[in-house]
Amino acid sequence: MDLTPLYISLRASVYATVFAFICGTLAAWAVIHIQGKLRAVADGVFTLPLVLPPTVLGFFLLCIFGTRSLVGQVLLKAGIRIVFDWKGTVAASSVVAFPLVYRTVRAAFEQIDESILNAAQTLGISGWKIFTRILIPSARPGITAGTILAFTRALGEFGATLMLAGDIPGKTETIPIAIWSAAYGGDMNRALVWVIIIVAISFATITAMNLFGQGAKRK
Repeated sequence: MDLTPLYISLRASVYATVFAFICGTLAAWAVIHIQGKLRAVADGVFTLPLVLPPTVLGFFLLCIFGTRSLVGQVLLKAGIRIVFDWKGTVAASSVVAFPLVYRTVRAAFEQIDESILNAAQTLGISGWKIFTRILIPSARPGITAGTILAFTRALGEFGATLMLAGDIPGKTETIPIAIWSAAYGGDMNRALVWVIIIVAISFATITAMNLFGQGAKRK
């Protein structure tokens, strides 16, 4: 059996997780500094991809990166193609994985004692140093959990990926798309193999997260 979908899924999920980790952590840091109604609006925008149907996300991504859009035309002139390309799988997976990191990291940041942060500011420590030396180490369990959840979510992304990147064997066919293609074509045995593979990977990552969390609590 061709294992290309496994390679494509893992590669896209790793890139998407890195994007979600960086952007989700920075977004959480920014939101906790916002006060009033604007904070609720920002939180709603960052959480929206978590509740929208994947096909809706795929449609929005098509509108943004399509060849007729301004962004799509600029990227094409730069030699970057998103639609019906492997990069589209990364873009779709990144969007659906981002809210998991954002929500988890934000909750971890909000649990940190504000008196510690206020004391650091009183001592003249810069905001960036507070972020890297106090917030990040203190919220490490939450950041790790959010990152692992983002990876599993990116690995299982289907709807947005199918709309943006399509089903191109050897190029954009991820494991979920391979399952859909095999089941749609009547090859249930092949679909079952892919189901077992993705369940095993997801179970292993979730188990690793739980073991890490138990180890962190003991320390």
